[in-house]
Amino acid sequence: MEPKDAINVQDLFSIRGKTALVTGGSRGIGLMIARGFLESGAKVYISSRKKQVCDDTARELSAVGPCISLPADVSTAAGCEALAKEVAAREPRLHILVNNAGAAWGGTLDEYPESGWDKVLDTNLKSTFFLTRDLLPLLEKAAGPADPARVINVGSIDGLRVSSMENFAYGPSKAAIHHLTRDLAVKLAGRNVTVNAIAPGPFPSQMTKWMLDNFQDQFEKQCPLRRIGVPAGVAIYLASRAGAYVNGVVIPVDGGICIT
Repeated sequence: MEPKDAINVQDLFSIRGKTALVTGGSRGIGLMIARGFLESGAKVYISSRKKQVCDDTARELSAVGPCISLPADVSTAAGCEALAKEVAAREPRLHILVNNAGAAWGGTLDEYPESGWDKVLDTNLKSTFFLTRDLLPLLEKAAGPADPARVINVGSIDGLRVSSMENFAYGPSKAAIHHLTRDLAVKLAGRNVTVNAIAPGPFPSQMTKWMLDNFQDQFEKQCPLRRIGVPAGVAIYLASRAGAYVNGVVIPVDGGICIT
């Protein structure tokens, strides 16, 4: 006998009718997630620092589903607060928040600048904490015990291992994202909000363009699947009823690089 609250598989993985915000949604992994959400029936707001790029991407994605551009600089607490207010002015609730906005900075140990360190930590880590906090009232309004609201943070395998690249702030910022994910998962569970993280390996994006232009062969040799990443459905799984009981985990999406 099936439990009273059993649902079919099609509904289990559905996010149809949900509303999501994806930061850094105009390119790279954020764009992949936004497109996947739209194709799965969600309404999606995308945010990025560059207004024209964000507007153009939202216009393109609107051919797939309802996509709205909300440009913002989430590297400051004020920018996070302003973005949260923009969402609240348009939506009574928010089912899914994807904290994907990110930055990287390369440089040698001897010459690594304070400005680069601060940019990476502010964009990658500070934004995740303050935007989650500022959007919590909208997330709680969308939340229920059987289908919580979801916060999905985008970390990196560089937060799980030591990168061979000289990008000293990036890995620590992503390791901090992974631990902040666990911290918030415990703190927000009582409010019916789950918090999980995805730790991608190498995917094609503007951020990884230089690395892939110069080292793609090396990455592919390190990867048991012998390729770089392509758009996948991990974020959809976490946002759907299928992922409703998953909380506080970091899921590597790297073809097995971390275990080699």
